[in-house]
Amino acid sequence: MKSFNLEKRMEGIVLIMAIVVFGVLIGGIRCQEDADTSAAGVFMVTLKQAPSAFHNSRPHKAKKPSHPFGYPSSTSGGANTLENPSFRNITRKGRRNYGSRIARVHDSLLRRVLKGEKYLKLYSYHYLINGFAVLVTPQQAQKLSSRREVANVVPDYSVRTATTHTPQFLGLPQGAWLQEGGYETAGEGIVIGLIDTGIDPTHVSFADGLSENHYPVPEHFTGICEVTRDFPSGSCNRKLVGARHFAASAITRGIFNASQDYASPFDGDGHGTHTASIAAGNHGIPVVVAGHHYGNASGMAPRSHIAVYKALYKSFGGFAADVVAAIDQAAQDGVDVISLSITPNRRPPGIATFFNPIDMALLSAFKTGIFVVQAAGNTGPSPKSVSSFSPWIFTVGAAAHDRMYSNSILLGNNISIPGVGLAPGTDDGYTLVSATDALNDSETPTDEYVNECQDSSGLNQTIIQGNLLICSYSIKFVLGQSTINNAIQTARNLSAAGVVFSMDPFIIGFQLNPVPMSLPGIIIPSANDSKVSSGVEANYSNSAPKIMYYSARGPDPEDNFLQDADILKPNLVAPGNFIWAAWSAGEDFAMMSGTSMAAPHIAGLAALIKQKFPDFSPSAIGSALSTTASLHDKDGGPIMAQRAYANPDLNQSPATPFDMGSGFVNATAALDPGLIFDLGYEDYMSFLCGINGSAPVVLNYTGTNCGAMNVSGADLNLPSITLANLNRSRVIQRTVTNVGRNESYSVGWSAPYGVSMKVTPAHFFIASGEKQVLTVFLNSTMNSSIASFGRIGLFGDQSHVANIHLSVVVKITYNTTSS
Repeated sequence: MKSFNLEKRMEGIVLIMAIVVFGVLIGGIRCQEDADTSAAGVFMVTLKQAPSAFHNSRPHKAKKPSHPFGYPSSTSGGANTLENPSFRNITRKGRRNYGSRIARVHDSLLRRVLKGEKYLKLYSYHYLINGFAVLVTPQQAQKLSSRREVANVVPDYSVRTATTHTPQFLGLPQGAWLQEGGYETAGEGIVIGLIDTGIDPTHVSFADGLSENHYPVPEHFTGICEVTRDFPSGSCNRKLVGARHFAASAITRGIFNASQDYASPFDGDGHGTHTASIAAGNHGIPVVVAGHHYGNASGMAPRSHIAVYKALYKSFGGFAADVVAAIDQAAQDGVDVISLSITPNRRPPGIATFFNPIDMALLSAFKTGIFVVQAAGNTGPSPKSVSSFSPWIFTVGAAAHDRMYSNSILLGNNISIPGVGLAPGTDDGYTLVSATDALNDSETPTDEYVNECQDSSGLNQTIIQGNLLICSYSIKFVLGQSTINNAIQTARNLSAAGVVFSMDPFIIGFQLNPVPMSLPGIIIPSANDSKVSSGVEANYSNSAPKIMYYSARGPDPEDNFLQDADILKPNLVAPGNFIWAAWSAGEDFAMMSGTSMAAPHIAGLAALIKQKFPDFSPSAIGSALSTTASLHDKDGGPIMAQRAYANPDLNQSPATPFDMGSGFVNATAALDPGLIFDLGYEDYMSFLCGINGSAPVVLNYTGTNCGAMNVSGADLNLPSITLANLNRSRVIQRTVTNVGRNESYSVGWSAPYGVSMKVTPAHFFIASGEKQVLTVFLNSTMNSSIASFGRIGLFGDQSHVANIHLSVVVKITYNTTSS
């Protein structure tokens, strides 16, 4: 593999030194949220000139990638080299292309505007956005914003992170994989770009030598692999085809912890390794944790390639400037799918949530043909809690699948209390002893560290030996400051028969995953003297799918004032609860829950669709997933949605589109959708121009004059219809394209409550490759501000079914009472 010379390796070190020196010169670096008028902060600056992607006629064909800084070294400032995983000879000269020319334009602008002043450019964005990230004072930012060639100056903001059975639950072995020739070819030739916390390249889930079949790196991918002490040469292969990290914005804030966060693509957290293996981990990898075997793991597209763009970190999360740099590089490298299991920490300010640097970069990615998946967020179940806003982004919520692990503690009065934990059981006759009651004389009862069983030195072995040790499960476990492994080791040191964790009431409602334990153990809400009956065997009787309480909900907030957008969010739900996948910290596998786990399921399934339909646009892929989604649980009943943190299974009701979007993903049906709803970049431009007062913002972000372009979100050719306000009546059209065989369709519908509706034509024949316009007439029959829902079904005589969900929030009608 090609490596760059020491001179280039040193440039990363120079960046860190420059940041340190600049911080001293300017009087200290602070987080942007806390900065005063003189403190420096990171700002993202975009220019009016179009980025390089807009000059390319064919997506994913950039054969000469350039680095956001304009030179081939780490963007985070760590000493490193870069290697090309596909063994192509990428020369230094080949990288001095359009991107480096734009970088020089950025440098020239900064020198002219801030002549003689201190500043530090962190990134040059050029592929999806023409702009840069720079560390300056607010006064300097104002100077930049006043320049005629500058479109936007936006303060940087923070972001955060939001399997063995799910392939079977989704029917992949006998369905979608079978259609693609089996798991050994499922997703072949497709590159999934994951923007997350990095990856552990040594994990067997990402090895490329498990199959004798030829496994070439796709020609359209031109990414490279960073080489550092933590990520040595040879880390990339024909499975893991690219890896970079982005941390310049984090470094400027003085919060980058090299010992925890790693100045390399290596995953110091585990989250990125987990999501990567869900999307495209190798097939049939044994999951062994704490000595127990939990089946064999597989990604959704086990033959797809993985490219990692690390922009999130264990100790602090991440920042938009680094994420935008990662998105820009992923698109330039030629990924086919981008998976983002991250969301902003706050709703973007301004006239619309869609106008923020991350979403606008992703709009450009959409233009180049990349399908973008994002987690909905874990802030449910309250309405308008979704943290993924834009219609060009496919937003995924989390649902439970049918696998459960039963664990309980049996009290002396024969009352069984259910709990969480994957552990062997015990015989009868044990006594529970609280750590608080087993302190050595030198310890105080208020010592939380001792109560959490993190150290055996403060506990009396004579009292605990042979008994069940009760430990406090506090907020420190959630934050990672205390661990179950430490408590298990404490129990071992004291010869305890097992461990019972008593949950601190402060964190009731936090999603607990069944944690593997090598000793008998359980986590419960409270504890008394008891006997334990527990196990590690799974059962599959859980009612599923079910929308989890933490999964963020619609309607989609259009702005910071929580006005409703005419866009359905989330788009879909996928398995996100109790997901086994690869891990990089300690054990090789971990069980995690969240919309972070749901999004890569869809990224992997999108790779299967892209493999079968290489000419599908991102909208076509999203349509195929949406219109074929399941509306029922495995028993044929309605999909239920949990409505509360406390006792969620006792607080549930049938899911609406604002809970589940178009429904629960049906992987096999999505590979044969029959009809699709397609739309392109210009349609989204018209949508953005239709937002009141948006023309100057659209011009600044995209360089496009709105002119006569003006459509509402309801008029976009999406596979759903959402109306924030139905004022008496509305006519809406949708256009379907037949990607299957010649077919005749019948149209049926159910109207939202308080609305009368009609769809024409009621029957139509559509030849393969042809289009058909559907007209939907809606009339409000009552005044109401309560959301109601309906559905249009298109039923083909070749067994295709396409569902279009209708959501109407506010209904206004005339007062028809006569005088």
